[in-house]
Amino acid sequence: MAFFYAGVTALSFYFAYEIRFDFIIPPEYQQERLKALWLVIPVKLLALLFARQMGSMITFFGVPDLFRLGSALLASALLLILPRYIGLGQYSPPRGVLLIDFLVCLSAFCSFRLAARLFRERVLMGKKMPGRVLERVVIIGAGDTGGSLVGDLINMPARGFRPVAFLDDDATKHGKSIHGVGIEGTPEEFASLPCLDGVRHAIIAMPSAPIRRVAEIALFLGRLGVQVETVPALEDLASGRARVTRIRPVEIQDLLGRSVVDLDTTAIRNFVESKVVMVTGAGGSIGSELCRQIAQFNPRRLLLVEQSEPSLFLIEQELCSAGFTGIILPLVADILDTTRMDSLFATYTPQVIFHAAAHKHVYLMERQPSEAIKNNAVGTRKLAEIAMAHWAEALVLISTDKAVNPTSVMGASKRLAELHLQALHANLGSEQHTARIEIDRRQSQTNGEEMTTNGTQRDGSHHAALSPVSQPLASSLTPPSSSSDSHHSKTKLMSVRFGNVLGSSGSVVPIFKKQIEAGGPVTVTHPDVTRYFMTIPEAAGLVLQASVQGTGGEIFVLDMGQPVKIMDLAKNMIELSGYKVGEDIEIKFTGLKPGEKLFEELQHHNEQHLPTDHPRIMRFVNGDCPAKASRMAIEEIEPFVDDLSPSEIKRSLKMVIPEYVPCFE
Repeated sequence: MAFFYAGVTALSFYFAYEIRFDFIIPPEYQQERLKALWLVIPVKLLALLFARQMGSMITFFGVPDLFRLGSALLASALLLILPRYIGLGQYSPPRGVLLIDFLVCLSAFCSFRLAARLFRERVLMGKKMPGRVLERVVIIGAGDTGGSLVGDLINMPARGFRPVAFLDDDATKHGKSIHGVGIEGTPEEFASLPCLDGVRHAIIAMPSAPIRRVAEIALFLGRLGVQVETVPALEDLASGRARVTRIRPVEIQDLLGRSVVDLDTTAIRNFVESKVVMVTGAGGSIGSELCRQIAQFNPRRLLLVEQSEPSLFLIEQELCSAGFTGIILPLVADILDTTRMDSLFATYTPQVIFHAAAHKHVYLMERQPSEAIKNNAVGTRKLAEIAMAHWAEALVLISTDKAVNPTSVMGASKRLAELHLQALHANLGSEQHTARIEIDRRQSQTNGEEMTTNGTQRDGSHHAALSPVSQPLASSLTPPSSSSDSHHSKTKLMSVRFGNVLGSSGSVVPIFKKQIEAGGPVTVTHPDVTRYFMTIPEAAGLVLQASVQGTGGEIFVLDMGQPVKIMDLAKNMIELSGYKVGEDIEIKFTGLKPGEKLFEELQHHNEQHLPTDHPRIMRFVNGDCPAKASRMAIEEIEPFVDDLSPSEIKRSLKMVIPEYVPCFE
């Protein structure tokens, strides 16, 4: 590299004299030129060294390198002309020569390096795709992002695209060009522009445009059979996490109009930083995203509790790859195993618990309600009791909008879990806590005597699921004597409700994707069914934000925007894939399954709405005392849950939760 720069420097300085004297150099300047070379070359090489150009790769050249080269050559010219102004003119070349030398040298460096870059991009990289025909593509958006994208695609043909036109809403740009690519019209004129005949690929380069407008363009082009892709989000481009050339297919979440969530990261950081945080259901959709976001806020330890070993392995590997090996701890455990959970709390003393472990599939739980009650309701209650026993700071239950006026066992079990937490917060002091555990202990002894008498256990899974809290836990429920309030645990118990999560396991979006890939039909339960949708990162972020605002006993409801018709969702996904509804892929109606609702609700009639500090979060406080319902469930459902038929369980749930409308098959 040094020899290259020295050679170019010597040649440019030599020819600068020729140009200065019109190629007729006086004899006295011939010797001066040769002597000055021994001064000019070292000065320029030192300037290039300080400008970090000596070690740069010649075939990589851009605007930053241009500025560095120009700065180095300008600095060296100023140094060479300096002797003339301090009375040492004999040691300084003529000023005209230095000016010409600066221009010639800079032009030579830039031309050579730009040629080397083009050779690498156009020739060497082109050899990697012999015989490949570049796909013609139209760019939607003639702004900074679109210009950068086109520049990269033109300079990097190995990416496989050849931009042929821009389309932009701004009529003042029409008829102009960027990097030689013309701005031909608006996106709605796609089908009428002759230059776009045969183009079946479009890239939306409008990261700052309203989401509604992006959705309109994507759906319009999709109906024309055009494959639509988009550039990364604006925040990813601004932060440097992604480049404009990292295009991706337009996903259904891009069309739902969900705005970016503005989180109070300082408050969230104060809530979890330097604390031991536990996430149950850490391998699930919401649980794993909670782990990703919590890890960013520097907890002292992040406990990943998960019953499924494969799911736990995946999130552990992801967090380790992201650099969080030192703070995460994967723990295989079932929340219904109170002995195991009590041991984990005693060993690691978690201060904040996010409870995402649950059975969530409506139709599956409708046929086996005992499992829904045990995992969703009993598991939540016992986990909360253990958290209170070990004086955790907060426990946050991940609930669902299906808990509002439930028609499914899954929704009713989640509603029961909410009631348990509210009852524990409202009037479960240490004395009532201990009384409850004493009931469990006596019940366990009675069951043990029955087993001894009968010689066999009627249902091993029943006793395992409803095993009481261990005796050491009961003794630990008594608060420290130094506490100013010895009758109430300091643990804040709260719930957060939200609707369907895009892309989660079991949600309609991945199901529709598979059906579309298979050629259809796409199955929809009912033409009028609607659901609320959120993205996984959005839901997890708002859960963290809600948990910061809780004081205990509240139910937070996340703003999920407007409900979406599943029929429209199916149509949009089909058209976005480049197919026509009814011609290429059919939509088939299967009817509502038992427990499913046409629409979801956000609030019970007896819940009082209270404001919060965040516009996307609502707070509800139960107007009625939930202790009666909680006690009834503990005494009349839990002990017999494995012995009752599904219909009997639903009738019992109806007695505990009057607004529940069961479906009897």
